[in-house]
Amino acid sequence: MHIREFQEMMRRLYFHKDSERGVKGTYEWLADELEELGEALEGSDKEATENEFADVIAWLASLANIKGIDLESAAIKKYNVKCPKCKHSPCQCTF
Repeated sequence: MHIREFQEMMRRLYFHKDSERGVKGTYEWLADELEELGEALEGSDKEATENEFADVIAWLASLANIKGIDLESAAIKKYNVKCPKCKHSPCQCTF
């Protein structure tokens, strides 16, 4: 499954509810899921961590759907085989 297909699946499943919740409410859900992912990363339960990663990508797709953003196109446009800052692959930026 491609990112676009996953995003469309989220649209079919949740767009009605997500659009009623709006951008702010859906963003807040995404933020909550990111916090839960952070907590899961501190633990050792791989399945729980996988579930939190899934929740984050699902809520990100939902937020993109509300805003009319195609995640796959946006990601490829910015990260097309190279670092968007240094323009190299692999990245050669110094941090």
